Parts: sequence; structure tokens; C-alpha cells
Amino acid sequence: MTNSNNLTNTSERLFRRLALLTVITIYLLIVAGGIVRSTGSGMGCPDWPKCFGSWVPPTTSSQLPPNYAEIYGAKLKGEVVFNAAKTWTEYINRLAGAFSGLLVFATLLASIRFLKTDRAIFYGSLVAFVLIGVNGWLGAKVVSTELATYMVTLHMLLAIIVVFALLYVMVRSNAEAYSSISSQIPTTAINNVLYWVIGLSTIQVVFGTQVREAMDEVIVRMGEAGRMYWIERLGLPFYIHRSFSIVVFGVHLLLIYRLRKYSKLDAKLSTWATILAIAVAVEILTGILLSYLSVPAFAQPIHLTVAIVMLGAQFVILLMINAQTFLKNKSANALSYSH
Repeated sequence: MTNSNNLTNTSERLFRRLALLTVITIYLLIVAGGIVRSTGSGMGCPDWPKCFGSWVPPTTSSQLPPNYAEIYGAKLKGEVVFNAAKTWTEYINRLAGAFSGLLVFATLLASIRFLKTDRAIFYGSLVAFVLIGVNGWLGAKVVSTELATYMVTLHMLLAIIVVFALLYVMVRSNAEAYSSISSQIPTTAINNVLYWVIGLSTIQVVFGTQVREAMDEVIVRMGEAGRMYWIERLGLPFYIHRSFSIVVFGVHLLLIYRLRKYSKLDAKLSTWATILAIAVAVEILTGILLSYLSVPAFAQPIHLTVAIVMLGAQFVILLMINAQTFLKNKSANALSYSH
């Protein structure tokens, strides 16, 4: 029995590490997507799944057909001079997406063993696998619609849901480790703040996508030469996003203050509270850099990714302090299977 328990514990630890690796990879994919957008490389490969009709992108214009400007000119939006940096930036983003898909599939395969003890872990992994497949299809649509703003936004939001699904199965597979947290913490009081934080943060991310869409329009009109005037041309979406950040910052301070009172009860809760605090600080800092330093390209993917890190940390904390709920569900699933 002891050997069996040790084998089970080892298997669950490996599953959690795989799920965590997959989450980290998807975050890196979000960074890559942010770099693609901030550098204007979205149409670096004007076709999909190939790039300029080849599985290996060209490095010089001499590797392209002589009439490539006529073939791809419309999709390249007039930027028909071949740019190897933009092409490979987009292509590496696609490779990162494919690798993420393989890791999500590996997580799904590893979750099959939980069908006997906790089917929710398998179904959560299945949801992540299906959604990342749909997101891959959306990636093709982003190219075919020539970077339609609603497609780019939907592509990003679906990636967030995939992250949440993977975080859910990762935490749930170790729910027993958090059972003592919810028994010692006034979960109702923290939950009330957490729901507000998650809701307001999600709204802020949506506002951020609207700002980015407005930014795309400004860039088309003014070009790189007008970078110093981009912010002042963004209009109402930017001012709403900037002002609303004060509200989001305030509720985060309240949440972090309450978490700090109880984080000494559990090292994992302390770790995630620290991650959230750091993410909030970096998000505010990059927001200031974007606003007052003429939208530096390096800050854009950081600002986007850290916003998703914040949402992920909030979600994990919510799962952790409500672990007893998951344990009850887990026990019920196991009992149902045994009958």
C-alpha cells in the first residue's frame, strides 16, 4: 500500500510539473504574440500554415519568387520590401504555438490516470486541449483576415482561458495540500475582495485591448515617424484605461493587505501573494513607461503578459483558499467511480 501511495504521489507531482511547464510555455507564447504585435510583424508571413509558400521562411528576398510583391502585396498592406526580421519573428511565434499545443496534448494524456479518482482534472485538461486547437485555427484566421482587430483580441482572450484551465487542473491535482488554508482563513471576506479584483482586472484587460485597437489605427495613420504623438491621438479608450487603473490598483492593495495577514499560514499562499504583488508593481511601471515614453516597443509585450500573470495569480489564490470545495468534489467523484 505504501509503495502504491508513493507511486501515486510521484505521478501527481510529475503531472503538476508538466501542467506548470505548459502554463509557463503559454505565457511565453503570449510574450511572443506581444512582440509580434509591437514590432508590426503580424503579416511577416502573409500565408498560413506556410510562410511565403515555404515551410522554412526565407532569409533574403532572393529566395522569394520574382513576382512576390504581386502575389502577396495586398496582404502585406503595401509593405512589399521583404523584412527578414519581421518574417522570422512571426514564424517563431507560430513555432512556439505549435510547441505549446504539443505540451497541452501531453498534459491531456497525463491526465487520463485521474479518470479513476478525479474526472474534473481530465475534463479540465481536455478543455485546454480543445481550446488551444481552436486558438490555432483562430491564428490562421488572424492572418487570413489581415489582422482584423476583433480576431486578434479573441485570439488573446482564448489563450487566457487556456491558461485558466491548466491552472485549475494543476491546483486541483494537489488540492489536499491546501485543505488547511481554507480552514484557517476567513474565506468569505477574502473571496468578496477576490471576486472584485478578478472582475475589475478582466474589465481592465478588455479596455486594454480597445486601447491597442485604437493604437493600430493611429499607427496606420501616422506611421513610426509620429510615435511621440500616438498617445495623445488615442482618445477616450486610453483615458478610460488609464483612469480605471487607479481603481484596479486600489482593490489589489486591499487584497494583498488581507492576504499578507494570513500568508504566514502557508508558504504556497505567501508565494502566490508575492507573485501577485510583483505583477501589480510591474504592470503599473510598464503602464507609466508606455504612457510617458512614447510607447516603447519593449514595454508592450511585458505590459500585456504581466496583466495575464496577474489574472492567473488571482485565479490560483481563489482556488487555493477554497480548496475544501474542490476536495469535496474530488471525494464525490472517487466515491461515484467506486460504486
